[in-house]
Amino acid sequence: MGTFVYSSSCLSWKNNLSRQVNPSHHVVPRGVPEKGCSRIKAAACSKEDVTVNRDCEKSAGSLNRRSAIVSGASLISSVLLGFPGEGSAVVKQGLLAGRVPGLSEPDEEGWRTYRRPDEKSGGHGVGWSPMIPYTFSVPDNWEEVPVSIADLGGTEIDLRFANPKEGKIFVIVAPVKRFSDDIGEEATIEQIGPPDKVISAFGPEVIGENVEGKVLRSEVAKHLGRTYYQFELEPPHVMITATAAGNRLYLFNVTGNGLQWKRYYKDLRKIAESFRVV
Repeated sequence: MGTFVYSSSCLSWKNNLSRQVNPSHHVVPRGVPEKGCSRIKAAACSKEDVTVNRDCEKSAGSLNRRSAIVSGASLISSVLLGFPGEGSAVVKQGLLAGRVPGLSEPDEEGWRTYRRPDEKSGGHGVGWSPMIPYTFSVPDNWEEVPVSIADLGGTEIDLRFANPKEGKIFVIVAPVKRFSDDIGEEATIEQIGPPDKVISAFGPEVIGENVEGKVLRSEVAKHLGRTYYQFELEPPHVMITATAAGNRLYLFNVTGNGLQWKRYYKDLRKIAESFRVV
């Protein structure tokens, strides 16, 4: 199994599925700024001025090349688990998918519940039908992170949450028709495949590499009739909760570095196990 990286706008799950999912489960994957002085000024410049202009152009070119190098480094520093590096440029609010606050007030233990707002558009492009909302709980000091329509993780990244000291969350929502024509509008995770096939097929899209030998824990839970597959992988440290609802597959991912995993493991696991599609 090859190494996969979140670098395209479309998740490359087809190849994983074709290799990993048993056919019995019916999964069939498938205006440039002007440099130097303006033209009007250049026309009026003397030979001496032209020399200055050329020097100006060289400086501008050097600056542009330096900016390009910095921008490239920013992209390369993007984490495989889907979070842009801190050096990345801040995306203007106008380019963000429809962000609508969905956090409740803190409960007695200081935890807040997030529910995906019905009005939130998401960055999923044209043709997406209304999405069945999902919920999860986080400590009071966790906040939503803006998701750009040009997110490096792809258009299936629906939401990000983070606390710089404790860890990160990202939610992937993808249409089940991408994986099989045999799955209808009321999909279940069982129709997509059993736990081992699901984590083998989709795990590399979350961690950026083969999951063989990295799955520490695999459990199946049921809540209100819906089945959830829960996985813990290491390295890197990540907990994945997978389920399906309507015509979509949901992957809820909780990640952290080694120190965060050691200090906040209990809270991170509580976050991972709180995910529900409602």
